[in-house]
Amino acid sequence: MIGKQYPSELKRYADEKTGRTVIQLTSGDSNNYHLYFTDNSFTTGDQEIYFLSDRASDTPEIYNMFKMDLNTGIITQVTDEAEGIIPTSHTKSPDSELVVYVTGKQIKLHNTRTNETTVVYEEKGDVHLGHPFLSPNKKYIGLARNENVPIKRGANYSGFKETMYAIKKGWITLIDLEDGRVFDVFEDTHWLGHFQFAPDDSNLAMFCHEGPWNLVHQRIWLLDITTGKVKPCFRQEEDDCVGHEFWTSDGNVFFDNRRKGHDGTITSDKTQAIVTHVESDQIPYIGFADKNGEVLSIIDLPYYCNHYHANNDNTLLVGDEVEDLVLIHLGGDKPTIETLCTHQTSWYTQQTHCHPTFSWDNSKILYASDRDGKINLYLIDMNP
Repeated sequence: MIGKQYPSELKRYADEKTGRTVIQLTSGDSNNYHLYFTDNSFTTGDQEIYFLSDRASDTPEIYNMFKMDLNTGIITQVTDEAEGIIPTSHTKSPDSELVVYVTGKQIKLHNTRTNETTVVYEEKGDVHLGHPFLSPNKKYIGLARNENVPIKRGANYSGFKETMYAIKKGWITLIDLEDGRVFDVFEDTHWLGHFQFAPDDSNLAMFCHEGPWNLVHQRIWLLDITTGKVKPCFRQEEDDCVGHEFWTSDGNVFFDNRRKGHDGTITSDKTQAIVTHVESDQIPYIGFADKNGEVLSIIDLPYYCNHYHANNDNTLLVGDEVEDLVLIHLGGDKPTIETLCTHQTSWYTQQTHCHPTFSWDNSKILYASDRDGKINLYLIDMNP
C-alpha cells in the first residue's frame, strides 16, 4: 500500500577486516536492491534513498519502490504494483520528484509529490524494455529497446553471450513528457543498453553495444538526440575490453578497460562467465573521455574491480573487488588502493552485485550484499 511505513531496521557493526563502522540499512526476510550504479539512489541532500524491496509482496522478488529516511531508518512504500517492478528497470530524478519504472510491458511515471502514477508507454510488440533514464530537464524518458529473442537468461550470466549474438535489432526510444510523443531516435543491429543522459545536457546521451566485453567491437556510443547522429566514445582496438561506463559529475565519460581476454563478468564461483582462462601481460586501465568521445586521460589500474564509481572531482573511486569494497586514490603520481570493508556478496545475480555508489556530496557510500542470505543494503559514512 502506497504510504505504508515500516519501522527502522538500522544496525551498526564493525567490519571484520578493517574495523570500519558499517550501517546495515535493511534486514529481515525481504530482498532490497538499490538503483543501478549509473543512477543515484540518494535524494539530493543525501538524507534519504530510494530502493526496490519485495517486503510488501507475499511472493519473493516481486519488487516495489520504497524510500528510507536515513536519519530515522523509517521506510515508506512509494509504489504498489501487483506484478512488481522489473529490477534494474527503474530510475528517478536526482530530487526524487519523479520515479520511472517498468512493470510488465508498461513504463510508468510516478510523481512522489502528488502520488499520481501515469502510464507513459505500453509496448505492443515482442520487444524488451530496458533501463529507463530521465533527462536532467525532466522533459524526456529515454531507454534502449531490443527485440525479444528465445534465449533463456539467468543467474551467473547464463545466456549472456548467446543473447548478444541473437539480437539483431535495437532502438533508442524517447518519451516526451510534455506532449506525450514516443519516438525512436536511433535504430541499430546490435543489443543496446546502458542508456544514460548526460547530467548537464538533455540533448546528449550515451548508450552501449551490450555483451561480453571481449566480444563487443565498440562498446560506448554518444548520441545527439536532436539529430539522431551517433559517434564512438573511445575508439576500441583489438585487445580492448571495455565497459561499465558512466557520466561523471562534471559531464565526462568514465570507462573501464580490462584489456585482452576479460569479459566484464563475475559469477558466484568468483570467476568470469565467458572467458575461463586468461594469459595476458596487458595492464588494465580506466579512462575519462569528453563529450566528443575523445580520451582526456587514462590511468593504469591493475586491481580488477567489478564496478567503479567516482567522486565529484574524479580523485577517488569506490570499487567492488571479489570480497571487499576498496577506495582507489587517483590524486598522486600513481593510484593507491585502500580496503574499505568486506562485502561477502555471492555475485549470483545482478541484484546481488554490490554496485557501490557515492552520495551526491560524496559523504556516503551505498552498496548491496546477500552475505546473510537475503539481499540487503549497507552504508558507509565517510565522515562518521
